Amino acid sequence: MRDETSRAPDRFSSEINGFIAYLQLERGLAPNTWQAYQRDLDQCAQFLAARTSAPGWSAVTATELTAWLKSLSASDLKASSLARKLTALRVFFRHQVHEQQRDGDPTALLLGAKRVRKLPGTLSEVEVERLLAAPTGGDAFALRDRAILEVFYSSGLRVSELARLSLMQVDLEQGFLRVFGKGSKERIVPLGRRAAEAIARYLEAGRSHFVRTKKTGGHLFLSERGGPLSRVTLWLLVKRYAEKAGIRQAVKPHLLRHSFATHLLGGGADLRAIQEMLGHANISTTEIYTAVSPVRLLDHHTRFHPRNRAKT
Repeated sequence: MRDETSRAPDRFSSEINGFIAYLQLERGLAPNTWQAYQRDLDQCAQFLAARTSAPGWSAVTATELTAWLKSLSASDLKASSLARKLTALRVFFRHQVHEQQRDGDPTALLLGAKRVRKLPGTLSEVEVERLLAAPTGGDAFALRDRAILEVFYSSGLRVSELARLSLMQVDLEQGFLRVFGKGSKERIVPLGRRAAEAIARYLEAGRSHFVRTKKTGGHLFLSERGGPLSRVTLWLLVKRYAEKAGIRQAVKPHLLRHSFATHLLGGGADLRAIQEMLGHANISTTEIYTAVSPVRLLDHHTRFHPRNRAKT
């Protein structure tokens, strides 16, 4: 039920109710969708009622709608939420025009909020080195955990991919992994010398400690009970070693994946090759890693611009 205090004023409510009935009965939208539209329109109507003398939606102008959207922007509302509210307005006013409740669509003149893609966090190369060195000792747990961290960073696997990794998917001699990602799509990922060496040490002196005849299958990394490691266990493992390494930011397995891609790109790797290794279906997903820091931009300008290069 709608909160009485959040309802649209009477001069705006009847048209909202008719629109919501249309979404429910004719378009068959899911409750979560039409309820979100209802809340957005109620909120807009309250704003308009307090600031305009418009007798109803038929008299509302693009300028008044823009004022509402600007007030939301000033409140630091997320761009995704602003975009949804604008969508609610557009669908509503198109319905009004179709039903001949008003002559024109004022949302045709509105510009949507710019959707800013959030840049993935990364670890510095120094932080990665500290993290990979965090599992100390020569016991089975240390051997396993060092191999896990090395594989995460060396291959950029998703946590679910590493959890499912089997012995048959690992080729230490050739130095690659056969990974089955989203949609069971197979890809070949280079393993890297350090990661291959860590896996070899774990297989030689660590994995047998975890083997339980009745429970153990062909998974590469095993839990203390002999089964495959869960994603939660891997997340906690990475978190624990990050804290041990003195890394202040929250570290999750996906942060190692981001660091893998960012460090490869920073070292000059081709974006298409990184896309293939990450298993991204579209290059646009991989392009998020092309954002570089101002420090790196300055360094590149100093090194490569003909009017700024240091003379040798």
